[in-house]
Amino acid sequence: MKDALSRQFFRPLGLLMFLLLFASGALAETPGKNDVFLRVTNGPEQGYMIKVQGIQSAQGFLADLGSFARALRLGSVFDGKRMQIDEAFGSTVTSCILDADSDFALIGSASGDSPKRVLQLGAPPAVSQNRVYMPIDPACRMFTLWLGRKVTYDASEGRIDAALGSRWPNTSLQSVGRLGRSDLWQEEPSADDNDSKPPVNGKTSIENIEVETRANGIVIRFSATGGMRQASFLRPDGSGTLYLTIENAAGNPDLLAKTYQEGVVRSIAPALLDSGAIQFTIALNTPAYVIKSSSFRYDASKNDYVISIMNDVDVEAIHLSEKERRIQEGLSRDVDKWKLDAVVIDAGHGGKDPGAIGTRGTREKDVVLNIARDLGMFIRQQWPDVKVIYTRKEDRFIPLKERGQVANRYGGKMFVSIHCNAAASNSKVRGPEVYILGPHKTQAALQVAMLENSVITGEENSSENYKGFSDEYLIMSSMAQSAFAMQSTELAQDVLRRLSRNGSNNGLGVRQAGFMVLWTPSMPSVLVEAGYLSNPTEELILRDRKEQTGIAYSIFQGLQQYRSSYESRTTAAVRAAY
Repeated sequence: MKDALSRQFFRPLGLLMFLLLFASGALAETPGKNDVFLRVTNGPEQGYMIKVQGIQSAQGFLADLGSFARALRLGSVFDGKRMQIDEAFGSTVTSCILDADSDFALIGSASGDSPKRVLQLGAPPAVSQNRVYMPIDPACRMFTLWLGRKVTYDASEGRIDAALGSRWPNTSLQSVGRLGRSDLWQEEPSADDNDSKPPVNGKTSIENIEVETRANGIVIRFSATGGMRQASFLRPDGSGTLYLTIENAAGNPDLLAKTYQEGVVRSIAPALLDSGAIQFTIALNTPAYVIKSSSFRYDASKNDYVISIMNDVDVEAIHLSEKERRIQEGLSRDVDKWKLDAVVIDAGHGGKDPGAIGTRGTREKDVVLNIARDLGMFIRQQWPDVKVIYTRKEDRFIPLKERGQVANRYGGKMFVSIHCNAAASNSKVRGPEVYILGPHKTQAALQVAMLENSVITGEENSSENYKGFSDEYLIMSSMAQSAFAMQSTELAQDVLRRLSRNGSNNGLGVRQAGFMVLWTPSMPSVLVEAGYLSNPTEELILRDRKEQTGIAYSIFQGLQQYRSSYESRTTAAVRAAY
């Protein structure tokens, strides 16, 4: 790309990088009344801080669940009634489904290969202007129970803290709230839906009582025969006693009386009243459980009277009771989860975009495609358990924005973008370089980023497609990528050591700059400049097919060193956690 065009398009980039250098100062600002800060930690010295939007209400701060999900790097969709949030922290993608009319959330895997769970909410989510809101404390609680990672709200600081590095505390909560086939999520008609009510005829009798345990509470079902009757519900008093009275109904008190040795409910005592009603006195175990909320509804589809009680979960007790089974399952699952089992290889440029062109007409897009294919071949040969994903395998143009999206879509654990360099003003500079995302430290690093980023000027609708790639977006992307900064740096160092050639100018080590192709991938990511096509001597090396294969093998050796040390550390850490 011509220098004049690069200067014209990227004149704002200098200011943008200046902002990046002072990103820590930007984080010191005070959030507005309609947002709070979320501080995410992914491990030692790994993390980022970002705002979560919301609104103020009589209940306090209501978090925008879409904004909350994006801040946690989760995907979400909302169709006006139902919201689905997706996560992929491990090998299994799970979803949390929230209904605007339901005080329950459904948790399940996208593939359907694991049991579903139901989380009881304090109240249905609120919907306003096509956004879904929930009070901040219940929202944090929902993410904690779903993801198995600690997400808490510090009201005194006005900040959310999320520890996403490992499950909390040191194990899985997947078994909590597990449901059988007959307990799966069902759409249940509202109590005020007259069309769904059974007719009021015949004698109404309560035949059975079932207490169902959920991940963060219980559901008590009073199964009836006959027509629906009016019912009144009194929430728990100071002693933890609540009352349900069903008018014009009966039942056998001796058969319906219940006493429980453990759990939220201590006892259920029925009594037949002179008015012809049946009343249930329910005693809760308040010394052991903190009751957060309670509600009542009529389930017309089953002719059940239903009480829902939300309480704090005794996570430690759950862990102790399931420890032996969980250790074996969790150890195997977590070790597999952290395996480097998918590598995304990005051959730069392609199609209508030739990239840099040497004095002998060598095109960057051809050189890097050969290197990318050879690298993929070495990975498949040496690592048969690792999946190789290419952003392109032939000479075609792929927009920069889509390359990172491919890496995320296919579950990549490592992103390697391969390029060749050029320096129009200096034909002597030579040697490979390896970059990670971040603010440029030198003018040379900025120029390299400008050259690689200039490809977007040739894309169709580039102003529309990249309008979101603003100063704020770049700062946010750099903060998000900081979660992988240590891994990216280590990966870059391992690759650079193997690529080093005599006479190279890479003595400065790993460099960083604002490459757009590195903005999106949510994984350790590096950009490899295999050498300078602007150097006539090095152009001869880069255009030689055997040399290209040698460069690919050197990159593979760097990946191999990184994989060995990375998996050794993560396996040891997982085993220590158990």
